[in-house]
Amino acid sequence: MQSTYAQRAGGFRYQMDLGAAMPKGGGIGTLVNMEPQILLSDNLAFGLRLGVAALAKDVTYYSIQENYNGEVSANASIAGTLNYYFNKGNSRLAPYIGGGFGYYILSSVKIDDSDFGDGEVGDLEASFAWAPMVRAGVELGKFRIGAEYNFVPKSGLQNVSGQVIGEAVNEYFGFTLGFFVGGGKWGK
Repeated sequence: MQSTYAQRAGGFRYQMDLGAAMPKGGGIGTLVNMEPQILLSDNLAFGLRLGVAALAKDVTYYSIQENYNGEVSANASIAGTLNYYFNKGNSRLAPYIGGGFGYYILSSVKIDDSDFGDGEVGDLEASFAWAPMVRAGVELGKFRIGAEYNFVPKSGLQNVSGQVIGEAVNEYFGFTLGFFVGGGKWGK
């Protein structure tokens, strides 16, 4: 008697990924993605990725000011995704490729020492954008290693008073490690 434990169409799985983020043009950051998925077929999964990326990145100033000394930048996203797994159910190793399209909430703030002296902080506004994402990786059992690229458009850089003082690049590459629960496992 032969039994298999491969992914099954109609199954539900939940994955979580943690990793490093590298903004286009330089910088460093971290990211967290959580994604419930439903298996449309044994090798095809549709998901809803909820992600957050905190980035320290290059910015362009509209006018140079010497007294800025800190930057806070974060992207939050919700994206529909599709992954295809190259596994016939005969191996624990499952390479995959995927992509998605989603809605990104972007915030980039530059902190100026003089903004805190008067006790007034203006309204900070986030910007919003639709953007695609591509990814590839490999799963081994219930663990995964992946790479992704998020094609997020530029947004305004604000000071703590809410004034737009420059432009921030939001595209980033991510390298992730993660796991999933549910949905069966690869191999036999």
